[in-house]
Amino acid sequence: MDFIELLKAIILGLVEGLTEFAPVSSTGHMILVDDMWLKSVEFLGKYPANTFKIVIQLGSILAVVIVFKDRFIEMLGLNRVFKKGQTHSGTHLKLTHVIVGLLPAGVLGVLFDDYIDDYLFTTKTVLIGLFLGAIFMIVADLMRSKNPKVETVDQISYKQALTVGLIQCLSLWPGFSRSGATISGGVLTGLSHRAAADFTFIMAVPIMAGASFLSLLKNWEYIEVSALPFYIVGFISAFVFALISIRFFLKLINKVKLIPFAIYRIVLVIVIYFLYF
Repeated sequence: MDFIELLKAIILGLVEGLTEFAPVSSTGHMILVDDMWLKSVEFLGKYPANTFKIVIQLGSILAVVIVFKDRFIEMLGLNRVFKKGQTHSGTHLKLTHVIVGLLPAGVLGVLFDDYIDDYLFTTKTVLIGLFLGAIFMIVADLMRSKNPKVETVDQISYKQALTVGLIQCLSLWPGFSRSGATISGGVLTGLSHRAAADFTFIMAVPIMAGASFLSLLKNWEYIEVSALPFYIVGFISAFVFALISIRFFLKLINKVKLIPFAIYRIVLVIVIYFLYF
């Protein structure tokens, strides 16, 4: 594997890390960048190329775990093990909230994984997802309550968690954006943008880890040892840039809301459509 191919891994990791937690669809951006420019499928093959786009999300997941480490330690009841005090006194966010939120998309993801992998990872389907997701985000911002009932993620109810989880199913269509769907869903159910973003990121860890490991296991036989440096470099790149983007996004989301991201998505769809179709 030469330098150019490793550079492609760095670029894909950068795209993944910077876009995973912004509501613009990291998977969509990776497919657009790769299919129309980098062409990793030419040296990795179809299945490993699609798997790579999912597996490097593990780098982004690791970044979330680090940013929210105290929250995860508390939810899992590991305070004594790590000798940490009660970080969120009187917290109402429990592991069961997360499980309720991730079950709908988790079940559908397992049932339709093959179909999604074979038919929806294309430039055209991603453009559709980017556009429809943008419209949904605009609707969510226009219909949101000016005074959200839930200012912090600790106030989320099981009903709200389930509603966000059901809406998250829309993100199984590549390009729709998991964070775009769940933050919009949270806002529509009365969460502040920051509370919705926090819940989105926390839910991301189990569902993204599960999807990544499932894809890796399913396509393990197609991965050659010679391609491992490509995966490792992409993973590290995604981790570094995700760590930067998460902290920045969490400070930004309550100020700018969702519409600016939706406008970006629509502009991107228009530009790509006229350039390549």
